[in-house]
Amino acid sequence: MNFARISRNTTLTLMLTQAFGSFGAALTATVNTIVGAELSGSAWQAGLPGSFVQIGAAIAAVLIGATMDRWGRRLSLSAGMGIGVLGALIASISVMQGRFIFFLGGLMLVGFTRAAALMGRFVAAEVTVPEKRGRTISYVILGGTFGSVLGPFLADPSSRMAGSIGVEAFAGPYAAGALVFLLAGLVLFAFLRPEPRDVGRSIAAQFPESVAHGGPARPVLKILSTPTVVVAVTAMVMGQVVMVGLMGITSLHMFEHDHPIGAVSAVFSIHTLGMFAFSILTGQLLDRWGRGPVILSGAALMFVACALAPIWTDVAPLAVALFLLGLGWNFCYVGGSTLLSDVLTPEERAHTQAANDLTISLSTALASFASGVVFDFGGYAAAGIIGALASIIPFTVAGWWMTRRGLAEAIS
Repeated sequence: MNFARISRNTTLTLMLTQAFGSFGAALTATVNTIVGAELSGSAWQAGLPGSFVQIGAAIAAVLIGATMDRWGRRLSLSAGMGIGVLGALIASISVMQGRFIFFLGGLMLVGFTRAAALMGRFVAAEVTVPEKRGRTISYVILGGTFGSVLGPFLADPSSRMAGSIGVEAFAGPYAAGALVFLLAGLVLFAFLRPEPRDVGRSIAAQFPESVAHGGPARPVLKILSTPTVVVAVTAMVMGQVVMVGLMGITSLHMFEHDHPIGAVSAVFSIHTLGMFAFSILTGQLLDRWGRGPVILSGAALMFVACALAPIWTDVAPLAVALFLLGLGWNFCYVGGSTLLSDVLTPEERAHTQAANDLTISLSTALASFASGVVFDFGGYAAAGIIGALASIIPFTVAGWWMTRRGLAEAIS
C-alpha cells in the first residue's frame, strides 16, 4: 500500500472540503449576529445564531463519531455536509419570513457542516505516517484559507442579489452557503477513497512504535483525563472559545459604529487569513519545535489580540487585532489537534475525537451566546478583557505540561 500517495490524495480532498466548508461558514458567520439582532429585536440575543451553529456541531460530532467506524469516514462526513445544505436553505427561508426560531433551527443543522469539515483534520492525520502528521493537519486547515478569506466578501453581493429579486437581503448569504456546502459534500463523496479508516489501521500496524498506548482501547473518560490529552483539548477548546467570543461580536460592534457591510467583510477576511493562511508554517513549527511551544505562542498571540481590539474602532487597527486573534487560534487549534492525534490508537480515534469536538462545540456555543450578553451589558471592551483572561488558561496548562515533562525526562 502506497501510504505517501494515499496521504496526498486524501489530504487534497479534505483541503478542498475545508475550502468549500469554510467559504460557506465564513459567508454566513459574517451576517449571523446582525441577522440575530434584527430578527430577535435585541442585541443580547445577537450571539444566539452562532450558539446554535455550535450546538448543531456538537450534536453532529457525536453522530459522526458514532458512525465513522461503522459506515466509514467517507459516508459519515458526506452525510454531515448534506444535512448542512438543508439547514442553510431553512435559514434562508426563515430570514425571508422573519421567523427567528426557525432561523436558529436551520443554523443548528448548518453546524453539521462545521463538524464534518473540522473532523477531516483527524482523518488526514490517520492516513499519514507519524513524523508528518503536524504538516498534514496544517495542510487541511490551510484549505480553509481560500474560502474563509473570500467568503465574507460574498456576503454583500449575495445580499444585493437577494434584494434585487424582491426578497429579504440577508437571505442571500444563506442560500449561497447552501450551494457551497453542497459542493463540499460532493467532493467528499466522490474523492475520499480508499476508505481512510482502513488505511489508518494499516499504518498503525506498520508503525506500532508510534502508538503511545498499547493494549485494548481505553474508555474515553480515561483518555481525556491523561495530562497530554488535557493539554491538547484545552488548547483547542480555549482557542475556539476566545476566538469566537471576540470575533463573533465584532461585526455587530462595527455595524453599530456605522461601518458598512463591506468594511465588516474586509475585517473578517483578514481575520480568517490569520486563521488559515499560515497553517503550513504552523505544521513545520509543530514538527520542528514540538507541540508545547506552538500552543504557548498561540495563547500569547490571543492575549495580545484581545487586549488590543477594544482600543480602536477604525477598520485598520481592528483588522490587525483580529488577524493576530486568528493566528493565535491557528497555533492552538492545529497544535492541539496534532497532539491529540499523537496519543490515540486506531480503535480510540473516532469516539475520542468526537468527544473532543463535542466539548469544543458546546464550549463555543456558550461563548457565542455569552458574547452577545457581555456586549449588551459591558460593550466590546468587556468582551476583550474576558477573552484576554481566558487565553491565559491554555498558556498555563501547556507551560505546566512542558515543565512536568522536562522534570520527568531529567529524573529518568
